[in-house]
Amino acid sequence: MATILPVEGKSPKFGKNCFVAPNATVVGDVEIGDECSIWFNAVVRGDVNCIRIGNKVNIQDGVVLHGTYKKSSVTIEDCVSIGHNAIIHGCIIHERVLVGMGAIIMDNAEIGKNSIIAAGAVVLEGTKVESGTIYGGIPARKIKDVPADLISGQIDRIANHYLVYAGWFKDSNDAPNP
Repeated sequence: MATILPVEGKSPKFGKNCFVAPNATVVGDVEIGDECSIWFNAVVRGDVNCIRIGNKVNIQDGVVLHGTYKKSSVTIEDCVSIGHNAIIHGCIIHERVLVGMGAIIMDNAEIGKNSIIAAGAVVLEGTKVESGTIYGGIPARKIKDVPADLISGQIDRIANHYLVYAGWFKDSNDAPNP
């Protein structure tokens, strides 16, 4: 069963039709919108600052979401996919963003809408990623603008597929549904 715990009197809140994997952890001041999924071994740790997640967001296997005490919270808007083993720390991710596997986004970074953060990229503290761009590398830099076909072909496609994948587990009598 998933670990869902209060911290300092604040308990996680979940929207409609969410899936939380049996070994995921969600604690503290966390608000999750509708049709979201928190996958295997993911940690959403709202203990030292709040975490706000919009609708249709998938937090894939091994992802860590965390903030900085009294400084940086996490905000993730609608239709965002965060790839396996990414670290999202004290930043803002606007709508329709794909964060690649193993990427790291640091405190006070802001990721503009319709953007892609490449797998393995490290977005340094305070970086402002322009809307509609692809950033990659260490440290992450603009690679190019996102072609229109990647918005529907990657960003939207992945977010929609994760709704289907979550459905496979939510139909099981053993799957937790917060």
